[in-house]
Amino acid sequence: MARKATITKDDILNAAFEMARKEGVSQVTARTLAAKAGCSTQPIFRVYKNMEELGEELFARAIDFFGLYYEKFPQKNDTPFVNLGLAYIQFAQEEQQLFRMLFLSENRHGRSLYDLLNGKNGAVVREINNAKFYGCKDPSGMFMKMWIFIHGSACMSLTDDYDLQEEDTVKLLEECYRAFQNI
Repeated sequence: MARKATITKDDILNAAFEMARKEGVSQVTARTLAAKAGCSTQPIFRVYKNMEELGEELFARAIDFFGLYYEKFPQKNDTPFVNLGLAYIQFAQEEQQLFRMLFLSENRHGRSLYDLLNGKNGAVVREINNAKFYGCKDPSGMFMKMWIFIHGSACMSLTDDYDLQEEDTVKLLEECYRAFQNI
């Protein structure tokens, strides 16, 4: 009679996600993951063809995590792109390893940065529509200008070069939006 599998696919993916979140995705190898999950490498390769397949599911889990993070983020500001920018910058500060995996990695498993940021619920599309509603003449162009500023700020936070408080960040994002409208 075959022995019952005690380590499930969810157990393996959960352990891989926690490792990627705390230590970085580069630390998720078959051996380190097996040690974290409390098993040998055999259960990993029983449920995944290879580590690439696991990596794809891990990346999808991280995308969902960011999407939930953004959806739960307080939407306190009416100025377009400010809430999205603030959430993105804070995500970089709070979830540095996941931010690196999602937004700074060369391997995005066939997804663009826009796709990752827009997510399942159309976060970017909503912001572009909001900018249009508030009279922005080129909302897609405005997104690109704001995105460069937002992404740069988030990246600066990874190297401790961004030390603004939330209220300062909001003020700066609002000022950028107004300034970009006049370009």
